[in-house]
Amino acid sequence: MRGVGGPLLCIGDLLADVGDAKEDHQTSLPQSQATSNQSEPVSPSQLHHLFEENYYELKKALTGMEPSDHSWTALTLKLCSALETADKLVQSATMNVEELSEKIGLLETILKRGDLAVESARSIICTKK
Repeated sequence: MRGVGGPLLCIGDLLADVGDAKEDHQTSLPQSQATSNQSEPVSPSQLHHLFEENYYELKKALTGMEPSDHSWTALTLKLCSALETADKLVQSATMNVEELSEKIGLLETILKRGDLAVESARSIICTKK
């Protein structure tokens, strides 16, 4: 049930407005923002660019540099867009760190085997002397 309007809106009203505005807003988004809102995988270099772009747009909107856009719904959408892009950037970084950690583990295993081979060779050389 939707609450009544007025200065103190219900959370349900805000969420409904954000949902309605998001549907309307996505049709008028620039290509880069439309791409960031989709769940398609984006390369890390593109994520960084999208995050910077969304952050700049949000900062511009919050500091009043966009005089035509003072709606809380629009600001909330910009914030959500920036947060979604930041979340994707963090997930990408986490995946890269996990891959790097696995590769480091593999290198450590290779180094240990190499050290064991060197020790074995030294012990063989010492026993032959």
